[in-house]
Amino acid sequence: MIETLDLIDRQIFLSLNGLHSDWLDPIMFSLTNALNWIPLFILVIALIIRNYHWQAVAILVGIILVIIGGDQISASLIKPLVGRLRPSHNPDLEGLVHIVNSYRGGQFSFVSSHAANSMGIASFLWLSCHKKLNWIWLVFAWAVLFSYTRIYLGVHYTGDILCGWLLGILIGWTVYQIMKLLPIPDKYSFYRTY
Repeated sequence: MIETLDLIDRQIFLSLNGLHSDWLDPIMFSLTNALNWIPLFILVIALIIRNYHWQAVAILVGIILVIIGGDQISASLIKPLVGRLRPSHNPDLEGLVHIVNSYRGGQFSFVSSHAANSMGIASFLWLSCHKKLNWIWLVFAWAVLFSYTRIYLGVHYTGDILCGWLLGILIGWTVYQIMKLLPIPDKYSFYRTY
């Protein structure tokens, strides 16, 4: 069963990774770097502060907790435990994977930290802000694009992304639920304003 799922995952990955072009390579390489998204992050944070004032403190703390949780669980726990080689490091796929700028990533791929963190942030922001910020669902579009760059660059299988998204959703939801339980003064509490 696992072998069949792995084979399907490889075939889907190779199909998606094969959809590349020279003009798109530098764009995808740039989009995979979180630092290049800083202007977007600043804009979203500014809009949260503008709409939530002091309550934005709790939302920003929640985002930080989601990122820490996503990084620690995916990179420090799951990746070494599962030990699945990235497609870019898999000798069975040598010559089949489209790689950009010789970027191959770390050794292990399951689950994608990019996918877990971005979907965790999107989930947490949606749970926290969707009643006041009706555009916040657009953060999910960012998470999908940010995650897809990992397939395009040949460093994650589709299954790594999908499982990373599931992990991220779970982390975002968990952090949101924990934040609701904390004795945060109403002045800072984003979820008590509805």
